[in-house]
Formats: sequence, C-alpha cells, structure tokens
Amino acid sequence: MAGVLLAALLFPVVGGLGLASNRAADTVDQTSAELTEAELPLVSTVLDMNGQPIAYLYDQYRIPVPSEGIADTMKAAIIAIEDKRFFDHAGVDWQGIARAAAKAGVDGETSQGASTLTQQYVKNYLAFVVGKGSEEAYEKATEATIGRKISEARIATQLEQKMTKDEILTAYLNVVPFGNGTYGVGAAARTYFDTTPDKLTVPQAAMLAGLVNEPSRLNPGADPDPAIKRRNTVIDKMLENGAFGSDEKVAKEKADEAKAADIGVVPNLRLLPNGCVGAGDGPVYGFFCRYLVDYLDRSGLPVDEILRGGYTIHSTMDPVATRAAKEAAESQVPKTQPGVANAMAVVQPGADKHRVRALAANRDFGNNAEAGQSAYSIPAEVTKFGAGSIYKVFTAAAALERGVTGIDRQIDVPETYTSRVYKDGNKGYTVKNSGKYPEKMSLTQALAQSPNTGFIILEEKAGLNNVVDMAHRLGLRESMQGVNNAGDPLKADGSNGPSQGDVYKRDNSGSFTLGAGPTSILELSNVAATIMSGGKWCPPTPVEQVTDRNGKPVQLKEAACDQAVAPEVANALANGMSADTKPGGTAAAAAAGWDRPMIGKTGTTENHWSVAFMGATPQYAGAVMTFTDGVAPQVICSGSPPRLCGTNDAGGVFGGQVAAPTWFNAMRVIHDGKPVEQLPPVDPRYR
Repeated sequence: MAGVLLAALLFPVVGGLGLASNRAADTVDQTSAELTEAELPLVSTVLDMNGQPIAYLYDQYRIPVPSEGIADTMKAAIIAIEDKRFFDHAGVDWQGIARAAAKAGVDGETSQGASTLTQQYVKNYLAFVVGKGSEEAYEKATEATIGRKISEARIATQLEQKMTKDEILTAYLNVVPFGNGTYGVGAAARTYFDTTPDKLTVPQAAMLAGLVNEPSRLNPGADPDPAIKRRNTVIDKMLENGAFGSDEKVAKEKADEAKAADIGVVPNLRLLPNGCVGAGDGPVYGFFCRYLVDYLDRSGLPVDEILRGGYTIHSTMDPVATRAAKEAAESQVPKTQPGVANAMAVVQPGADKHRVRALAANRDFGNNAEAGQSAYSIPAEVTKFGAGSIYKVFTAAAALERGVTGIDRQIDVPETYTSRVYKDGNKGYTVKNSGKYPEKMSLTQALAQSPNTGFIILEEKAGLNNVVDMAHRLGLRESMQGVNNAGDPLKADGSNGPSQGDVYKRDNSGSFTLGAGPTSILELSNVAATIMSGGKWCPPTPVEQVTDRNGKPVQLKEAACDQAVAPEVANALANGMSADTKPGGTAAAAAAGWDRPMIGKTGTTENHWSVAFMGATPQYAGAVMTFTDGVAPQVICSGSPPRLCGTNDAGGVFGGQVAAPTWFNAMRVIHDGKPVEQLPPVDPRYR
C-alpha cells in the first residue's frame, strides 16, 4: 500500500493512464486550492426590525473560530487521539501506513493508524463542504478504494506545502462534525458545554476530541457512559503524547484528575433552533419567517444558499405588532377551535417601500394540527376563500378613475337589480340586497353599508375588465394572476389555468365585485397600504437588507414600485372609505374605543365560509380574514367563539363580528403612543 501511494504521489501520470491521469491531477490541484481558502457552510441569522435575532436557518450549525480562539487543550487532545505524529509528517504518515498494513496482516483491520489529520481534513471537506453532508457524498469521501486514498494523499501533501500545520489543524477543527447537528469546535463547545473553544478544559476538550470518531454513537446528551469511556481514552493518549508535561508523576496526577471529572455536559444541550418552526418567540414569528424565506427565494437568494451562506437578514418584522396581531386573532378564535382560522397581516404604507410588519394567526406555526398549528403561511398565501364586499373597493376605484361617480355623488340602490350586461346562464344576472337601504345614497355611504345592487350597477358603468384590472393594480397581484379560480397556483406551462382574473373577464362574471374568489390576506393589507400611499404600489417586502458573511450587502431582485392610480384617485377613495367606522358602519370600532381617522371595509361571502376586514391609517395598513380551514368548507356561525355549523347559513358570521374586532384590537395596540394623523385632502373633481 505504501509503495502504491508513493508511486502515485511522485508520478501522477503513469504508463497507460495518459490524459485521464492528467485530468485527475488537475482535479486534485483544484481541490487543494479550494481547501486553502474554504468557505464553510454557516448559519444565516434573521433579525427583527430592532436588530434582535428571531430565527436561525442552516444545514450545518457552525461557529468558525481562528487558531487563537481554540484552547491548546483542544489541539493537544485531537492530535493525541487522531494523529500523534501530526507535526512530524508531511501530510501522509508512512509509518502509520506501514503500521496499519502490518496490523491488517495480523487481524484483518485496515483502518487504524493510516489517516493523518491533514487527510481527515480533506475527507471531511469533501463530505461536508463540497458534498453538503449528503449520504452519497459521505460514502464517496470515505470509500475504501486505493484510488480515493491516492487522491486524498496527494491533496494532503499539496496542502502541507501551502498551509502551516496550525492552519491545517484549525481548518480541520472548524470542519469536522461533533454530533447533534454541530460542526466545528465553536458550535460543539457551545452545544455541549455552553462555552467558547478558547475556554475548554482538559476533560471538555478530551470529550469533544473523542466524539469525532463516532459522533452518532458517542452522544453524551443521550448516554454519557460511552462518551466518558472514550474521553478517558483520549486523556490517556494525551498523557502518552506528553500533553501534561515532562514530569511523569505530575503528568499522571493531572491525567487522573481529568479522568475523574464529571462529564459536565449542559442539560438538554444548547442546540441552536433551526428553521421557521422554532422562530423567535415560540411559534409566533413562524408565519413571517416562512414568508421571508419564500420571498428571498423569489428575489434571487435561493433557500439552499440561505441555509449555507451565513447571511444576516435584517427583516421588517415588528415584534410588538406581531404579538398584538397574534393576541387579537386568538382572542376572537382560539387556536384549538376546529376548522376556523383567523389571520392578520400588517403593512406599513410608504412611497418607496411597503414593509411587512406582522403576519399572525390564531394558529401557531408548526406541524402539529391537533395543537392548532399550521405549516402554511396562512396570512401570506392566497387562501381558497373570498373577502366578500371588500372587492367593492375595486369597483369604487375604477368608477372614480373613469369619472363615473364621485365620493359624494348619489348612486342608485334598488332593492333588486337584474343586469343586462352580466348573465346567469341564459338569464340576466340578478342580485338583491341583504338589508333595507334608501333608494339612493352617496358612494361614501355605499362603501360603509355595502348594498350589492349599487355596486353591480357601478361595475357595469366602470367596466368589468377595468374593475378586475384595478384589483390587480392596487395589490391583488398574486390573487388575480398567480392562481386559478380554485385558488391553486398556476403551473409554469399554464395547464391548470387560466388565472382567476382572466376567468372573470372571460366569463363576464359580474359577481366579481361581491368578492367570492381566492384572496391573499397580505395582499389585501397591501391594497390598503397602496391607497394610503397616494396610489403607489410597492411589493409587500419582509426584508430591509441582507448582508453576506463578510458584511457586504446582497442585491435582491425585488419588484419596483409603481403608481397604481393617480394620487387624487387614491386620496378620494381613502376619504370615501372613511365612513365605515361611523354610524352605519362596523360597531367594532366603538367597542375598541377607536378614535383615529382611518379607512375601512368589511366583507362577508354569500355562503359565510369566510369574512374579512381591510383598513388603514396613514401609519399602518392591515387586513384580517376569518375562514374555514377544515377538510371540507362549512358555514362559520357567530358565537363565542365562532364555530362551524354545517351548510345552513342561518346565523352565519359577518365581517364586522370577528374580522373587524381582530383588526381594531390589534391596531389599537400597534398605534399606541403614535401621533394621530389625518386622511389626505380630496380633490374637488372626485367629490
């Protein structure tokens, strides 16, 4: 074996191998170059708007440390147990190979004594850095073939010419796995002993050095006895290697003292939470975290890169707003209430950015449905249910833009109306109001009281296509173009299309203004933010900035803001929506003690499968949807708490009863201490 290795090292191109050997040599050269400047997989950290960590995202928990940050005890322990001739060889230990070969001839074992720390660094780098820790990569990096050993030995000898011994030792200690998902001595010291590598004692260092042999079997958190036995073996090897000094008696006493020490592992281990399920304050921040990861993935920072890149992600999440939204949602619908979800999104208006401040629900973010958890980002994804009469806002906006009406102009509100423009089969499309209304009322009054007939008439005059396009322009972009009419994401090949918006246009469905189609709560919130931003739409972004492991900003591919409607139209619409908190509108505002100027609109779907509320002040916009999230959709009936009640819609809940109270209770807390701001003035042309 030694002869074959020596020949391969000295003569990489041997007879008969030709070009193939040259290519193999090139690969070896490239790998050894990479190893000298290896970028290790690191943990990415998500921060809230105040700079506090809320989540950690990683494939490998690793805290890189420089040589001076690693105690001599750790270096001595790993050398003693893994490669006692580390400072004497040049990457390959020929004596060790000969010793292993001789031992193989005696008892058939071939793995002991032949692999240096330099070679182990090569092996671990290929398995856990290049191969990302996959089972296939590990098997390839450790396969018992002479070809792999030759390649590994050649890389090791090249490394010894490019790196100092201390650099190699430090690199090895930063790569190698220590079990329980930890990689490198920095993470291992924190996980097992809640300390840093420069403070490791002899017993601690010896235990960690012993783990690298079989980290899965020698798990001190599960069974300390095998770990202690292995630790003491390491201490004995340290004694043999002179780690405790030249005085034999003193050295023996130090070794015995170290072997007598308790294992010292911290209870439950200090494992770093990983992923969105354990984000921040338990399950409260998980919905935001999930949306953030998906958003970054769409914006040019793939999930795989996030899990390995060591990024610092400065998010827009406001912990106060998030907790307020969570508590408000859960106070209306307990998390364990079967089949009824209550979710809220909060977005901050702005002319250059719409920052997502909160995504919360009565559900917790997690995988245990029986405990009231959901692994879907309920407030951010397009639900399969509608927002009801909130869609009348889009009809009003289109009518204002096209000069059909003004916010103070009277519109017709017949008790029943049959459209000649929209069809129901071969008949005209007939709608009726759910309550008693005056025959005429202003657009502002109509937005507050929501008569169906008045908005069908306005939709005819403004044009259905214009109304659907207005919904998209103001913010329902994914809801209108990214899903089909069943709420399923459109496939790239369009095989399950057309989009929801295109279906309404194709079928000339006047029912669009009644809001029965799939809707995103976050997008509803962003609609309100667009209105309060003078008609400027911006993507609802959860990220302020991303920096890489070196602190350099990462450029994301986010959608640019655009002027969805003229500022005069947006301002008129805002004032037209300002009566929902006044007599005739929702009573939830009075119950919450609300006294700020705002815009608002309630919504209830005809079948009472979902209800919603959308509203905003100049400072914050938000939307709430309460919908049936069970296996089969059912009517949500009012009560304390709301409950599923089959298919009979008698007693069905309304948006002003659940969704609106959630909004006002959360926003009251979010606005606490903020100055009162007025709505923008209205251009007389839109009166």
